[in-house]
Amino acid sequence: MAETKVSLPAKLINGGVAGLVGVTCVFPIDLAKTRLQNQQGIQVYNGMLDCLAKTVRTEGYFGCYRGAAVNLTLVTPEKAIKLAANDIFRQKLSKDGHLPLWGEVLAGSGAGTCQVIVTTPMEMLKIQLQDAGRLAAQRSVPTPAQAAAPGPAPSLVARPPAPPQRPSATSITVELLKTRGLAGLYRGAGATLMRDVPFSMIYFPLFANLNALGREKSGGVQARAPFWQSFIAGCTAGSVAAVAVTPLDVIKTRLQTLQKGEGEDTYKGIVDCTQRILRREGPSAFLKGATCRALVIAPLFGIAQGVYFLGVGETVLGFLG
Repeated sequence: MAETKVSLPAKLINGGVAGLVGVTCVFPIDLAKTRLQNQQGIQVYNGMLDCLAKTVRTEGYFGCYRGAAVNLTLVTPEKAIKLAANDIFRQKLSKDGHLPLWGEVLAGSGAGTCQVIVTTPMEMLKIQLQDAGRLAAQRSVPTPAQAAAPGPAPSLVARPPAPPQRPSATSITVELLKTRGLAGLYRGAGATLMRDVPFSMIYFPLFANLNALGREKSGGVQARAPFWQSFIAGCTAGSVAAVAVTPLDVIKTRLQTLQKGEGEDTYKGIVDCTQRILRREGPSAFLKGATCRALVIAPLFGIAQGVYFLGVGETVLGFLG
């Protein structure tokens, strides 16, 4: 497959714009995914729609965007690094304008490895903010033992307990740096790498091939895909890759969650986490949030690739030039 020369500044702009637009559209579903994946004992939510409905009811509409500021701040460098690195690796691995399948997989792997530098701290902070609402809701749900225990009738005049103070990204960052150093922000980096590298190895080759369907070469150069084809190719490749690596995403989410609810496990590492989930919750637990992930990643990468191939970055640079 022939590849056109990459303009790195334009790709960085495209990646940033695509990330901002995509995250704004799908962040509530990502919040539901995190909360569903972290459920172990007390089941606060029965599914994605139930989670979103309860979140809006208890935390308001903007509760669905808890942690979005972190994503919106860091998604620009993350997406820029990922998309630009993939293009650069593809160019370096191409021979005579053609890139074999092994080169596509290797380029995707390199892109996934590069983005972990930004993805790990971003996910670390985002997960704490997203899961805070679940932990607060869990405290109001009595355990089976509490429900069965006899006790005095609740007072009709007693004041309800004050809601717990919500953490902020700044307070979490300061606390992690103070207690664990820079390594605290990179907790779960191995699991993040284990998820993102296979994702990119699946996504980028699948997208490139779907995006090339029906396109003819002119003078050895592949014609640019129309918007609808880039969008559909991005959605399809994104959803397939997202579902395929969901078990790894569950492990990563559990490892990066600092605050645990009543009766929930803490883990020593990837192997310990895998064994405990399998033993306590069964194989189906590794697919928690799979639907949410597909619904998040599909439009996220569809929008990303649509913006990428529409050449928004090139347009911006043209105005500036």
